[in-house]
Amino acid sequence: MAYKYKLDCEILDTEKIIEGIYKFKIKAPEIAEIAKAGQFLEIQVSTTGETFLRRPISIYNIEKAEGTVEFIFQVKGKGTEILSTKKVGDIINVIGPLGNGAFTVKDYKKVAIIGGGIGTYPLYELAKELKGRAETTMYMGFRNKSLVTLEKEFEEVASNVVITTDDGSYKEKGYAINVLKEDCKKEKPDIIFACGPLPMLKAVQEFANSENIKCEMSLEERMGCGIGACVGCNVRIVTENPDEVKYNYVCQHGPVFNSKKVII
Repeated sequence: MAYKYKLDCEILDTEKIIEGIYKFKIKAPEIAEIAKAGQFLEIQVSTTGETFLRRPISIYNIEKAEGTVEFIFQVKGKGTEILSTKKVGDIINVIGPLGNGAFTVKDYKKVAIIGGGIGTYPLYELAKELKGRAETTMYMGFRNKSLVTLEKEFEEVASNVVITTDDGSYKEKGYAINVLKEDCKKEKPDIIFACGPLPMLKAVQEFANSENIKCEMSLEERMGCGIGACVGCNVRIVTENPDEVKYNYVCQHGPVFNSKKVII
Protein backbone atom coordinates (compact mmCIF):
# COMPACT_ATOMS: atom_id res chain seq x y z
CA MET A 1 0.00 0.00 0.00
CA ALA A 2 1.29 3.43 -0.90
CA TYR A 3 2.28 5.67 1.96
CA LYS A 4 -0.47 8.15 2.66
CA TYR A 5 -1.87 10.80 4.97
CA LYS A 6 -5.44 11.33 6.12
CA LEU A 7 -5.85 15.06 6.60
CA ASP A 8 -8.44 17.74 7.11
CA CYS A 9 -7.49 20.19 4.38
CA GLU A 10 -8.59 23.78 3.90
CA ILE A 11 -9.80 24.76 0.45
CA LEU A 12 -7.70 27.75 -0.61
CA ASP A 13 -9.16 28.38 -4.05
CA THR A 14 -11.93 27.15 -6.35
CA GLU A 15 -12.42 27.75 -10.04
CA LYS A 16 -15.16 26.71 -12.41
CA ILE A 17 -13.14 26.03 -15.56
CA ILE A 18 -16.12 25.30 -17.79
CA GLU A 19 -19.61 24.05 -17.09
CA GLY A 20 -19.34 20.95 -14.91
CA ILE A 21 -15.56 21.02 -14.44
CA TYR A 22 -13.92 22.51 -11.34
CA LYS A 23 -10.39 23.09 -10.07
CA PHE A 24 -9.71 23.15 -6.32
CA LYS A 25 -6.54 24.06 -4.44
CA ILE A 26 -6.09 22.67 -0.94
CA LYS A 27 -3.55 23.21 1.83
CA ALA A 28 -1.86 19.84 2.30
CA PRO A 29 1.88 20.22 2.96
CA GLU A 30 2.39 16.60 4.04
CA ILE A 31 0.82 15.31 0.82
CA ALA A 32 2.54 17.88 -1.38
CA GLU A 33 5.94 16.92 0.03
CA ILE A 34 5.78 13.29 -1.14
CA ALA A 35 3.22 13.28 -3.97
CA LYS A 36 4.29 12.24 -7.47
CA ALA A 37 2.86 12.88 -10.93
CA GLY A 38 0.20 10.28 -11.64
CA GLN A 39 -0.94 9.72 -8.07
CA PHE A 40 -4.41 10.52 -6.77
CA LEU A 41 -6.45 11.52 -3.73
CA GLU A 42 -9.47 9.98 -2.02
CA ILE A 43 -11.77 12.82 -0.99
CA GLN A 44 -14.62 12.72 1.50
CA VAL A 45 -17.31 14.83 -0.10
CA SER A 46 -19.90 14.65 2.67
CA THR A 47 -19.97 14.12 6.43
CA THR A 48 -23.76 13.95 6.69
CA GLY A 49 -24.33 10.56 5.09
CA GLU A 50 -25.43 11.81 1.67
CA THR A 51 -22.65 9.78 0.10
CA PHE A 52 -20.75 7.04 1.88
CA LEU A 53 -17.74 6.39 -0.34
CA ARG A 54 -14.93 8.83 -0.96
CA ARG A 55 -14.28 10.03 -4.50
CA PRO A 56 -10.93 9.24 -6.20
CA ILE A 57 -9.57 12.30 -8.02
CA SER A 58 -6.21 12.60 -9.76
CA ILE A 59 -3.68 15.19 -8.70
CA TYR A 60 -3.36 18.04 -11.20
CA ASN A 61 -0.62 20.21 -9.69
CA ILE A 62 1.78 19.96 -6.75
CA GLU A 63 3.48 22.96 -5.16
CA LYS A 64 5.87 21.64 -2.52
CA ALA A 65 7.13 25.07 -1.44
CA GLU A 66 3.59 26.32 -0.87
CA GLY A 67 2.43 23.03 0.61
CA THR A 68 -0.53 22.94 -1.75
CA VAL A 69 -2.14 20.42 -4.08
CA GLU A 70 -4.61 21.10 -6.88
CA PHE A 71 -7.09 18.68 -8.36
CA ILE A 72 -9.64 18.97 -11.15
CA PHE A 73 -12.88 17.02 -11.33
CA GLN A 74 -15.96 16.73 -13.46
CA VAL A 75 -19.42 16.59 -11.94
CA LYS A 76 -20.70 13.14 -12.83
CA GLY A 77 -22.94 12.17 -9.93
CA LYS A 78 -24.16 13.05 -6.45
CA GLY A 79 -20.72 12.95 -4.83
CA THR A 80 -18.95 15.26 -7.25
CA GLU A 81 -22.01 17.49 -7.32
CA ILE A 82 -21.73 17.95 -3.56
CA LEU A 83 -17.98 18.56 -3.86
CA SER A 84 -18.56 21.28 -6.46
CA THR A 85 -20.57 23.30 -3.92
CA LYS A 86 -17.63 23.58 -1.50
CA LYS A 87 -16.25 27.06 -0.98
CA VAL A 88 -12.94 28.69 -0.07
CA GLY A 89 -12.34 28.17 3.65
CA ASP A 90 -14.26 24.91 3.81
CA ILE A 91 -12.49 21.85 5.20
CA ILE A 92 -12.47 18.53 3.36
CA ASN A 93 -10.94 15.27 4.56
CA VAL A 94 -8.39 13.89 2.11
CA ILE A 95 -6.40 10.66 1.96
CA GLY A 96 -3.29 10.76 -0.18
CA PRO A 97 -1.14 10.54 -2.08
CA LEU A 98 -2.40 7.18 -3.29
CA GLY A 99 -1.08 4.83 -5.95
CA ASN A 100 2.21 2.97 -6.07
CA GLY A 101 2.38 3.33 -9.83
CA ALA A 102 3.37 6.88 -10.78
CA PHE A 103 4.79 8.33 -13.98
CA THR A 104 8.54 7.79 -14.35
CA VAL A 105 10.24 11.17 -14.57
CA LYS A 106 13.75 10.76 -15.96
CA ASP A 107 16.15 12.68 -18.18
CA TYR A 108 14.57 11.74 -21.48
CA LYS A 109 15.47 13.64 -24.66
CA LYS A 110 12.12 13.49 -26.44
CA VAL A 111 8.76 12.78 -24.78
CA ALA A 112 5.23 12.45 -26.11
CA ILE A 113 2.36 13.05 -23.67
CA ILE A 114 -1.17 12.32 -24.82
CA GLY A 115 -4.42 12.97 -23.01
CA GLY A 116 -8.08 12.75 -23.89
CA GLY A 117 -10.80 14.93 -22.36
CA ILE A 118 -10.56 15.15 -18.57
CA GLY A 119 -7.70 12.64 -18.82
CA THR A 120 -5.42 15.52 -19.79
CA TYR A 121 -5.47 17.03 -16.30
CA PRO A 122 -3.39 14.37 -14.45
CA LEU A 123 -0.68 14.94 -17.08
CA TYR A 124 -0.01 18.56 -16.13
CA GLU A 125 2.24 17.82 -13.15
CA LEU A 126 4.17 15.36 -15.32
CA ALA A 127 4.72 17.94 -18.07
CA LYS A 128 5.73 20.50 -15.47
CA GLU A 129 8.33 18.18 -13.94
CA LEU A 130 9.76 17.40 -17.40
CA LYS A 131 10.05 21.07 -18.36
CA GLY A 132 13.67 21.91 -19.09
CA ARG A 133 14.65 18.24 -18.92
CA ALA A 134 13.20 16.99 -22.22
CA GLU A 135 11.54 18.15 -25.40
CA THR A 136 7.92 17.38 -24.65
CA THR A 137 5.01 17.42 -27.05
CA MET A 138 1.57 17.47 -25.44
CA TYR A 139 -1.24 15.98 -27.51
CA MET A 140 -4.66 17.02 -26.17
CA GLY A 141 -7.83 15.55 -27.65
CA PHE A 142 -11.35 16.86 -27.03
CA ARG A 143 -14.77 16.19 -28.53
CA ASN A 144 -15.36 19.81 -29.53
CA LYS A 145 -14.19 23.40 -28.97
CA SER A 146 -16.41 24.00 -25.94
CA LEU A 147 -14.55 21.28 -24.02
CA VAL A 148 -11.01 22.51 -24.77
CA THR A 149 -9.49 23.46 -21.42
CA LEU A 150 -6.14 24.50 -19.94
CA GLU A 151 -4.52 25.12 -23.30
CA LYS A 152 -2.53 28.07 -21.94
CA GLU A 153 -1.44 26.18 -18.83
CA PHE A 154 -0.02 23.30 -20.87
CA GLU A 155 1.68 25.69 -23.28
CA GLU A 156 3.62 27.06 -20.30
CA VAL A 157 5.06 23.66 -19.33
CA ALA A 158 5.31 21.68 -22.58
CA SER A 159 7.67 22.37 -25.48
CA ASN A 160 4.87 21.90 -28.00
CA VAL A 161 1.10 21.58 -27.65
CA VAL A 162 -1.13 19.89 -30.24
CA ILE A 163 -4.89 20.14 -29.83
CA THR A 164 -7.41 18.09 -31.76
CA THR A 165 -11.20 18.07 -31.73
CA ASP A 166 -13.29 15.19 -32.99
CA ASP A 167 -15.54 17.49 -35.02
CA GLY A 168 -12.86 19.92 -36.17
CA SER A 169 -14.40 22.88 -34.35
CA TYR A 170 -10.98 23.89 -32.96
CA LYS A 171 -7.43 23.34 -34.20
CA GLU A 172 -6.85 19.96 -35.89
CA LYS A 173 -9.77 17.70 -36.76
CA GLY A 174 -9.65 14.09 -35.65
CA TYR A 175 -8.04 12.14 -32.85
CA ALA A 176 -4.86 13.06 -31.01
CA ILE A 177 -3.46 9.56 -31.50
CA ASN A 178 -3.49 10.07 -35.27
CA VAL A 179 -1.30 13.17 -35.01
CA LEU A 180 1.03 11.33 -32.66
CA LYS A 181 1.39 8.50 -35.17
CA GLU A 182 2.27 10.91 -37.95
CA ASP A 183 4.85 12.68 -35.81
CA CYS A 184 6.42 9.37 -34.86
CA LYS A 185 7.07 8.65 -38.55
CA LYS A 186 9.52 11.58 -38.48
CA GLU A 187 11.09 10.84 -35.09
CA LYS A 188 10.10 8.45 -32.36
CA PRO A 189 9.99 9.70 -28.76
CA ASP A 190 11.88 7.98 -25.97
CA ILE A 191 8.58 7.37 -24.17
CA ILE A 192 4.86 7.99 -24.47
CA PHE A 193 2.79 8.95 -21.42
CA ALA A 194 -0.98 8.63 -21.71
CA CYS A 195 -4.17 9.21 -19.76
CA GLY A 196 -7.73 9.31 -21.02
CA PRO A 197 -10.74 7.24 -22.02
CA LEU A 198 -10.25 3.51 -22.52
CA PRO A 199 -10.61 3.48 -26.34
CA MET A 200 -7.84 6.08 -26.60
CA LEU A 201 -5.59 4.16 -24.21
CA LYS A 202 -6.12 0.95 -26.17
CA ALA A 203 -5.11 2.73 -29.37
CA VAL A 204 -2.03 4.23 -27.72
CA GLN A 205 -1.07 0.88 -26.22
CA GLU A 206 -1.41 -0.95 -29.53
CA PHE A 207 0.64 1.66 -31.37
CA ALA A 208 3.39 1.98 -28.75
CA ASN A 209 3.80 -1.78 -28.39
CA SER A 210 3.83 -2.35 -32.16
CA GLU A 211 6.51 0.34 -32.60
CA ASN A 212 8.43 -0.82 -29.53
CA ILE A 213 8.15 2.60 -27.91
CA LYS A 214 8.19 2.62 -24.13
CA CYS A 215 4.79 3.68 -22.85
CA GLU A 216 3.22 4.37 -19.46
CA MET A 217 -0.54 4.69 -19.13
CA SER A 218 -2.68 5.98 -16.29
CA LEU A 219 -5.80 3.83 -16.04
CA GLU A 220 -9.16 4.93 -14.73
CA GLU A 221 -11.41 2.39 -12.99
CA ARG A 222 -14.23 2.64 -10.48
CA MET A 223 -12.62 2.73 -7.04
CA GLY A 224 -14.49 2.14 -3.83
CA CYS A 225 -11.71 2.48 -1.28
CA GLY A 226 -8.57 3.55 -3.12
CA ILE A 227 -6.29 1.30 -1.05
CA GLY A 228 -6.86 -2.19 -2.47
CA ALA A 229 -9.32 -3.41 0.15
CA CYS A 230 -12.52 -3.52 -1.90
CA VAL A 231 -10.82 -5.15 -4.96
CA GLY A 232 -13.23 -3.32 -7.24
CA CYS A 233 -10.68 -1.90 -9.68
CA ASN A 234 -9.19 -5.09 -11.09
CA VAL A 235 -7.07 -4.98 -14.24
CA ARG A 236 -5.59 -8.04 -15.89
CA ILE A 237 -1.83 -8.08 -16.23
CA VAL A 238 0.45 -9.90 -18.65
CA THR A 239 1.97 -13.19 -17.44
CA GLU A 240 4.61 -15.48 -18.93
CA ASN A 241 1.95 -18.18 -19.29
CA PRO A 242 -0.89 -16.89 -21.52
CA ASP A 243 -3.29 -19.35 -19.87
CA GLU A 244 -2.58 -17.90 -16.43
CA VAL A 245 -4.98 -15.19 -15.32
CA LYS A 246 -3.62 -12.64 -12.88
CA TYR A 247 -4.97 -9.29 -11.76
CA ASN A 248 -3.62 -6.14 -10.15
CA TYR A 249 -5.58 -3.31 -8.59
CA VAL A 250 -5.50 0.04 -10.34
CA CYS A 251 -5.57 1.91 -7.02
CA GLN A 252 -2.82 -0.07 -5.34
CA HIS A 253 -0.50 -1.23 -8.14
CA GLY A 254 -1.27 1.65 -10.49
CA PRO A 255 -2.84 3.85 -11.59
CA VAL A 256 0.16 4.07 -13.95
CA PHE A 257 1.12 0.87 -15.75
CA ASN A 258 3.68 -0.10 -18.37
CA SER A 259 1.78 -0.66 -21.62
CA LYS A 260 3.45 -4.03 -22.16
CA LYS A 261 2.48 -5.35 -18.75
CA VAL A 262 -1.27 -4.75 -18.64
CA ILE A 263 -4.26 -5.97 -20.63
CA ILE A 264 -6.98 -3.38 -21.21
